[in-house]
Amino acid sequence: MAAKRENGSILQFAPFQSSVDEGFWHRLSSLKLNKFRIDDSPIPITGFYAPCSHSQVSNHLTLVAESLPADEDEQSSVPAIASGNRNRCSVPGILYNTNTLEDFRALDKKSLLKQEAKKIWEDIQSGRAMEDSALLSRFLVISFADLKKWSFHYWFAFPALVLDPPATMVELKAASQWFTLDEAESVSKACNEWRSSNSTAGVPFFLVSIASDSRASIRHLKDWEACQGDGQKLLFGFYDPCHLPSNPGWPLRNLLALICSSWNLKSVDLFCYRESRGFADLGLSLVGKVLLHGLQFHRDHKDLPNAVGWELNKDRAVPRSITLAKSMDPTRLAISAADLNLKLMRWRALPSLDLDKLASTKCLLLGAGTLGCEVARRLMAWGVRKITLLDNGKVAMSNPLRQSLYTFDDCLNGGKYKALAAVTSLQRIFPAVEAEGVVMAIPMPGHPATSQEVDGVIDDCTRLHNLIDSHDAVFLLTDTRESRWLPSLLCANANKITITAALGFDSFLVMRHGPGPLPNASKADAANALSDEMESLALSNREQQRLGCYFCNDVVQPTDSTSNRTLDQQCTVTRPGLASNASSLAVELCVNMLHHPDGHLIEQLPFYRTFACVDSELALGILPHQIRGYLFDFSQMKLVGRSFDRCTACSLTVVKEYRERGLEFLLQAINHPTYLADLTGLTELTKSANSFDIDWDDDGDDDGFADI
Repeated sequence: MAAKRENGSILQFAPFQSSVDEGFWHRLSSLKLNKFRIDDSPIPITGFYAPCSHSQVSNHLTLVAESLPADEDEQSSVPAIASGNRNRCSVPGILYNTNTLEDFRALDKKSLLKQEAKKIWEDIQSGRAMEDSALLSRFLVISFADLKKWSFHYWFAFPALVLDPPATMVELKAASQWFTLDEAESVSKACNEWRSSNSTAGVPFFLVSIASDSRASIRHLKDWEACQGDGQKLLFGFYDPCHLPSNPGWPLRNLLALICSSWNLKSVDLFCYRESRGFADLGLSLVGKVLLHGLQFHRDHKDLPNAVGWELNKDRAVPRSITLAKSMDPTRLAISAADLNLKLMRWRALPSLDLDKLASTKCLLLGAGTLGCEVARRLMAWGVRKITLLDNGKVAMSNPLRQSLYTFDDCLNGGKYKALAAVTSLQRIFPAVEAEGVVMAIPMPGHPATSQEVDGVIDDCTRLHNLIDSHDAVFLLTDTRESRWLPSLLCANANKITITAALGFDSFLVMRHGPGPLPNASKADAANALSDEMESLALSNREQQRLGCYFCNDVVQPTDSTSNRTLDQQCTVTRPGLASNASSLAVELCVNMLHHPDGHLIEQLPFYRTFACVDSELALGILPHQIRGYLFDFSQMKLVGRSFDRCTACSLTVVKEYRERGLEFLLQAINHPTYLADLTGLTELTKSANSFDIDWDDDGDDDGFADI
């Protein structure tokens, strides 16, 4: 109830109320992760409110997604703030978003409120508020966004300058009772025109001038001098968000401060404009006379008045909080949570981390066993979303303990295909992953195809060729040596990022293959313009610089390694912790390569830089060629191996033969046990080595050297 004074009662105002759309918090979260990071500088925002439009409900000042400044990358997805929207009058605000909950609680709220009140006071003193009256409704928000829990703590303040002594309301009643019928009709018409114009709909403070003939017009505050005519009624109007019949809304407070500072008036008539169904409602709107007592501000009064304005939460001076986790789509929530740690890396540790590149990289995993399961999970942890697993095996009872994507149920009824079961498991772990399972055997040299199997082998070779062509990175994770031959050749032919991981009992190898000896087929056509001499020179230089592949250390061609083997030789018998180590290193090596400007061509750098310390080109660390680890003494070695000109998988001879003869060449390599060795010259090399006859002289010559 209003406090009584002589000739009226102390003017009391209905507090402003806030409302925050979920879209605001989603955009704030995105900007915090991707743009602001640890920067807690004040953020300019825009709030929206409109005149009250219901007799029982007040309008709130609302924050929506476009209240926050648009990021350059979001220009197309975030709508611009529309001017002239009669349903949303925009007012400027400031947001202080802290990095920790402790910082949020420690903010000096009194000082922050005073800072914003000072801005309003300076706008009044300088005349800016007369030109842009929305400045009178400046507001302030402090917040803390807990992005792990998707909870947000926040507190609004609507700074209001305090009149001393306070203004007095002499009379406040419905506008329809204050105006004559002719005046009411004219005022309604003028207000509707003001609200319908794009240039004035967003101007929340104005003058209502009524001539002696009852014709009303709406003018800007700066036109006050021009409205001083004989017989004119002049009212100060504002968009009133409050619905109460006995109290005007909060925006009136700073309008009165402007009036007191700008004109030496002892009393004013106020028009609290409210609407119904989008049009002026003079039965809901209020008009009243306010006494200012002539003791308030004047232009020469420079001291900042006191200010109030922190919003109450259920009649208590405490912040509000909201949790969005329960209302979010579970998949979307999983994506946000999965990306959180990666995006936090970019705040301090790794600003250059390219999450878009990782998310768009297509990875092909050949083998869905112990290594394949681990690699798939590590890739997802790095933000890789496109994963294809290839395997023709089924889940056996012995698999779930060592292969992390399978459970006991996958073993029942003969077992599910590993490639398909792994995809199902990945999607259960992270529904947003784009995983595909391919059930297929990899054709291998030393495993000849019968006449009935030839068509199937040809189909498998073609399918594998197409899979490798359509992916960006390929992981060779199969159990046998010979099953890596065809993928190594196809990757060398397509110049794909290729990572091999292989396990022994207590040792492992992780290596990245060098690029192939020839440009990609699409680029080879352009190279045909070179003379044969220049092309030969280019290929020779490339061969000398290349890093080797998995087969470059071999002096024999791959053969059948599974037949006539005991059980412990048929199974991959390794120490249980080995696969996790090798898989993690394989994924880290791949991610490093994706972030290097030269990608898998990094081997062209000088040799010593393979072991150099981190530099500007190696944001994630060095890029070794091979990593060999030993659990026996918990050691690792980084090795470099150059390409072998007689390699059965990546040499120039083999790749050119494949490009020229295609499937015919592959069938010959698969079916004939010595074909690859004969083609590359390994057979001749072996014969030459065996032809050496070394005799050791044991006669004890004085020189101590043997005659060879």
